[in-house]
Amino acid sequence: MQYRQLGNTGVTISALGFGCMRLKEIEQPDGTFVVDQEHTNAMLRRAYELGVNYFDTAYYYCHSGSEAAVGIALRDIRDKVYISTKCPMELVKKPEDFRKTLETSLERLGTDHVDFYHFWSINQKVFDEKIVPMGLLQEAEKLKAEGKIRHISFSFHDKPEALKHIIDNAPQMETMLVQYNLLDRANEEMIQYAKEKGLGVLIMGPVGGGRLAAPTELVQKLGGEGLNTYELALRFVLGNPSVSCALSGMQSVEMVEKNAAVAAMESPMTEKEWRDVSQSLENLHKFSELYCTGCGYCQPCPKEINIPRIFQAYTHHNVYGLSETAKKMYNGYVNNEKKPGATSRDCINCGFCERKCPQHLDIRNLLKKVEDVLEAL
Repeated sequence: MQYRQLGNTGVTISALGFGCMRLKEIEQPDGTFVVDQEHTNAMLRRAYELGVNYFDTAYYYCHSGSEAAVGIALRDIRDKVYISTKCPMELVKKPEDFRKTLETSLERLGTDHVDFYHFWSINQKVFDEKIVPMGLLQEAEKLKAEGKIRHISFSFHDKPEALKHIIDNAPQMETMLVQYNLLDRANEEMIQYAKEKGLGVLIMGPVGGGRLAAPTELVQKLGGEGLNTYELALRFVLGNPSVSCALSGMQSVEMVEKNAAVAAMESPMTEKEWRDVSQSLENLHKFSELYCTGCGYCQPCPKEINIPRIFQAYTHHNVYGLSETAKKMYNGYVNNEKKPGATSRDCINCGFCERKCPQHLDIRNLLKKVEDVLEAL
C-alpha cells in the first residue's frame, strides 16, 4: 500500500480508502435491513491487512446501520485506523443539533472520537444559509478542542465555483471529499486549488459509481491496452498528484484485494501517462459528433428539457462506449416516477438554447437524433 500526506493535517493516509456505503445487507422478515456483520468484518479486516487505514461511513449509510457495523469491525484496531463519518445537514435545525448528531454517531461507532467529521453533501446554499449564520464551523471547533473531532471536513455536491467559495471562506476545513473520475473531471482544477490551500483531498466515485467497473471499450479508446476498465479508472484518479486518497465502496474481499493491488503501485500512472490519458479523453469528446461540454448555458429551458443530461447520456454511449449506463441514465430521466423528464417532443422551438450555446450546437435537431438513438438501446 502506498501512503500520502493528507493536506496539512499531519495524517499519513493510505492511497485507497474504504467507502462503507454499500456494505452487504440482509433483509429481515419485517422488511427492515441489517448489515451482514460477518461479511463486513471480513472485508474491513482484509483491507486493514493490506494497508488501508481510512474507513469512511455516514449517518444514513446502509439504512443507518453502517456506522455501528464499522465500529464493530474495527473495534480491536481502533487506534490504528482513521474513521470518517458525516453530519446530515437537514438534521441541524439549531447549533446544538450539530453536537447531538455527532454524539449519536459516536455512540453507534462505539468510540469517543471521530477522526474526520464531515459537513455532509453541502453546496453553496447550505454553506451560506445554514453553516455560516448558525456558527457551525465554530461549533465544530469546540468539538475539536474537546477531542471529539480530530479534523473538520466536508463532502461536496455543487458546481466548482461553489467549491472555491467554500474553500476560501472556511479556513477551519481541513479535508474535502469530492467526486472525480475519468467521466467527471469538473472538479479537477479545484482539486489542485484545494491542495495548494493545504486541504487534504479525498475522492468519491473513482470508478464512476460502478459505471467503470465492468469491461468496456473505453480502455482501448484511451490506449490502455492490457488494463481492466476499473484499474485504468482507479490509476487515473491516483495518478493525480493533488489526490491523497480514493474511496472505493467495495463489496467483496476479492474487490478489496484487486483495488489494494492498484493502490500498492509506487506510481499508478507516470505524469506522462496521466497527461496522455487526459488528452485522449479530451480528444474523444472534442472530436465526437456532439461536443456538449455540459456548461448548462442552455438552461433553463422554458419546457424544462434537461438538455445537458440527455446529451451526457448520449456521450456515454457514443464516445465512451458505456451503452448500458447511457440507457439507464436516459430511462431514469424520462421515466422518473415523481417528475418524468421533458424531451424534444415538448420543445416549442423558441431557440433559447441555441442562442445561448457557446459551442453553437444545432440543439433542437440534435436532441431528436440523440433521443432516437437512446430510445433504441
